[in-house]
Amino acid sequence: MSETDQPETPDRPGVTRFIAALNVRRNAAVGFTLGIAVAAIFTHGTIVGADGPRPDVAYLALGFVLAIGLGLLLAAIFTLGSAIRLARE
Repeated sequence: MSETDQPETPDRPGVTRFIAALNVRRNAAVGFTLGIAVAAIFTHGTIVGADGPRPDVAYLALGFVLAIGLGLLLAAIFTLGSAIRLARE
């Protein structure tokens, strides 16, 4: 099958403009920065105060999951706020 046999995918300028209007890139950057900061604080506090049987690596893995999950949640909340502001204009 040659390149000419494959259907061309159309450009999606509407989606690109929509993402730019909602400031998704900025919202994701702020959300993940805050998520990493909060996870680092909680993970540091847990590792320093941990006297339990679990190794520090387990707490670091949980901190990573917390950072990613909280970053996604905050990015979604910030983007929803941008959508609401844009809809009110």
